[in-house]
Order: sequence, then structure tokens, then C-alpha cells
Amino acid sequence: MDAIRVRGGATLRGKVRISGAKNAALPILCSALLSDGETRLRNVPALRDIHTTAALLRFLGRGVEVDGSEVRVAAGDKVRPEAPYELVKQMRASVLVLGPLLARFGRAKVSLPGGCAIGARPIDQHLKGLEAMGASIRLERGYVIAEGPNGGGRLRGAEVYFDLPTVTGTENLMMAAALAKGRTTLVNCAREPEVEELGRILNKMGAEVDGAGTDVIHIVGRDPGTLAPFDHAIIPDRIEAGTYMVAAAATGGDVLVEGAELSDLEALIAKLRQAGVKVESVGSEGGAGESSQGVRVWREGPLRAVDVTTAPHPGFPTDMQAQFLVLMCLARGESVISETIFENRFMHVPELSRMGANVALRGNIAMVQGVDRLYGASVMATDLRASASLVIAGLVADGETEVRRVYHLDRGYERLEEKLRLLGADIARVKGAEG
Repeated sequence: MDAIRVRGGATLRGKVRISGAKNAALPILCSALLSDGETRLRNVPALRDIHTTAALLRFLGRGVEVDGSEVRVAAGDKVRPEAPYELVKQMRASVLVLGPLLARFGRAKVSLPGGCAIGARPIDQHLKGLEAMGASIRLERGYVIAEGPNGGGRLRGAEVYFDLPTVTGTENLMMAAALAKGRTTLVNCAREPEVEELGRILNKMGAEVDGAGTDVIHIVGRDPGTLAPFDHAIIPDRIEAGTYMVAAAATGGDVLVEGAELSDLEALIAKLRQAGVKVESVGSEGGAGESSQGVRVWREGPLRAVDVTTAPHPGFPTDMQAQFLVLMCLARGESVISETIFENRFMHVPELSRMGANVALRGNIAMVQGVDRLYGASVMATDLRASASLVIAGLVADGETEVRRVYHLDRGYERLEEKLRLLGADIARVKGAEG
């Protein structure tokens, strides 16, 4: 099992290019099930979750070729509308095949999902929406078994109200509605940029999607067999961008995060600025402007403690909570970090405490008292974003830090140690480390 070793003390400087967004690529890959012909995706990050999705699509009967940052998906001769536990358990986003399989082929059998152990993430909103569209659904031995109306017929447009915003629920029902008969209206939708990106894809395919990226989305479905394949470049990963922004701020560095968009990171940027970090958009000519080359992040003075509460987009992203908490460990004063999305997302805190952080947990709230310094230690990653937070802690700690179980990290960050090394970090991957 690999580990990452970091020797702290380096100041990050230079440029880092952001990879394509994993959380946009996964639903878009699944949307290829809605059409025949060959779909081509570019700027796809080389991550474990991408390869897991490719394996799942192959199992379902699609031909998938992965060539660097390009993925091609072609229709196969046979369709197997079943997603087995062995594949789905590796990644919760595998449930995104449920909507397109049911809409395209009239039936689907999909294992209940797995993924990061950061709390319960039920799919009841997905199932409620599909039932409103005429599907019959039953749970049997760990599987969701779904059929279209009258034993496998075409889904019908419906009005669906989500009890709470859900990214994958919104995406699943958008894809199902793209082949449903009539008009579907989804209310209280997730508004993440990745949802908006899926809307662009479905429109490219020939569906009529209006409002993606807002809390109300309207979809007019098309007849099965009429949606077209597509060629598309994936948007940059805003969470990867935010992670490098926090790393630059933590080390007191000066980094241009190429490809990052201020509009996708407004809540994080507002908190960084409150904490004393400088952030500005950089245009293609090297100055501020609308033609964005990226975001420059630098810090000259001490960090100030600020409070953060996670919330659905456009609020502060839960996927940036762990990284920002590390930054607050280094700030002057006390900050309060409130986690409102997942009930078990402070598993990085005990590991940070091993490095000298002063954090007290009270349910879903972390009280962070800034310290003068962190100290290198052997720590264990528990989930994807916790892994990134421990690497950032290692960048600023005295001495050497070893982050174990970084297979979590490989689910969401492409070549993290290589990119950080190019910014000046003393960091290396250790193959076959214990733990």
C-alpha cells in the first residue's frame, strides 16, 4: 500500500494546471448510455474513479477506451443492465447508471452504492423521483431493481420535489428525464457547476434541458434511440483548484492555479480573503480580466481565524472543509468549522491532533485554536479530502510526515505529489509502505 512522505517548510511558488473535474466526468460518462455511436470525452483526469466507471460501462456492454486524458465510449452488441456490487462498492457515483439504464432499456439492477466512509448518503431521493416517473422499484438482497411502466415501458415526465438538494439524485433524474415521454420538472435541485455541465451535455445530445445550475430544472425528453453521441472537454476541477489554493495560503506561497474559475469558488475565496489571503483572477495577458487564465493566490501576513459552515452550492463546499480546517490550525485565534452536509466528516481531526493541532469536536462542529506550528508524524488517511488535508498539513509541519492509505487520494487528485513537487514541495510517493 502506497504512502506519501512530505518534508515540511517549503514555500509553494509557480503555476499548477488543474485537471478535469472528476465529479463532472463521472455522470457524463454514464450519460453515454443514453445514446448509440461513439462518444468522446477530453480533459478527463487519470483517476481510480474514472477507471472504475470505465470498467462498469464495459460490464454493461459498452466499448470503452482510455487514452491519457481522452475517453471514448461506443455502443456494444449486447446490453447488460446490471451494475454488480463488486464494481459499485468501490465508488458511490456508480449509482449514476441507474437513471440512464432504466430510461434507455426499461429496466435496471444496480447494487446499493459504496464509496468513502464519511457518513450515510442514501439514494431515497433518486428512487422517489423515478417512481414519480412511472417506474416500479424494489430492494432485494442489496440491489435496486427497477422497471419502467407496464413491465419495462418508457418513463413518463413528472414533477419531482427533492426533500433536500442532492447532486447525484439531480443528475440521475436529469438523465432519466432525457428519454422520458413529455416534460419533467425537478424542484430543489443541486446547483453545482457539475450539474450545469451535465445539462450542457444532454442538450448537446438533443434533449431539451433548461435551468441546470439553478434550483428548478425543466427537461423535455426525446424518443429512445434519438439522442446523439457527443464530443466534449470536461470543465476544470474546482475542488482540486481549491485544494491548491489552500496549500498556497498555508505555506505563505504565491501560486497561479491555471484553469480555476472565481465564479465556481466564490464561497471559498470569500473565506480565504477574510483569513488574510490574497486572491485575484488572472487574464490571458497576465492581468486581471474576464478572459481568465486562472486564479493567483498568495499570502504575505499572518492568517486570521474565520468561521466556516458548509452548505450546498453556492455555499462553502463540504469537499473543502478538511483542507480549510488545516489552514485554520495555523491561524491566530479560534475558528468554528460547522459541517452540515455529512455527519461523519471530521475523521481527519484525530490525525491532525497527532501533528500538534488543537481541535475540539462537538458533534458536527470543530473548535479550532490556532497553533504556532505543526509537527511531522505518521498519519492515516480515512477518505479522499481528508487525505488532501493531511498532505497540506505535512507541507507546513516541522520535520517529515508520512500519509498512509493514499489510495483514497488517488480517487480524486491526479498526480498530486508531482504537481506539488513542481511548486517546490519536498514530497514523494513511497511504494508498498505499511498501513
